Amino acid sequence: MSRWLVAALLLLGLVSSAHPVAADWRCDGDPLSIELLHGAVDPTGLLHELPNSSDGTVPGDTLLLRWRGVELQLPRTNNAGSPSYTDGRWWWRAEDPDHPEFRERRGAVVSYPCEPLVD
Repeated sequence: MSRWLVAALLLLGLVSSAHPVAADWRCDGDPLSIELLHGAVDPTGLLHELPNSSDGTVPGDTLLLRWRGVELQLPRTNNAGSPSYTDGRWWWRAEDPDHPEFRERRGAVVSYPCEPLVD
């Protein structure tokens, strides 16, 4: 099974993993790799369900993203909907696993088109 399919299934909640999951895309013509890293959130002992946990991720999880010689660690946002990750400058969301959203704020917002990197 390709890495992007495993990552898409993880984000859709169809598989779970205690280990980082890697995925690869081509964004704006260049290869981009991502690893999902589970954070140090411990939901045990809560009176209610952990808020804003969706698609197998929780606040505290991060993405390790490598693209064009840059390595970014993007924390998961607390936004509703499908999981998204941002450090305030860079933003990633894979609501559509075949065409994830990858953006950069440089004064204006620059969107980089992405598609799965075929093995």
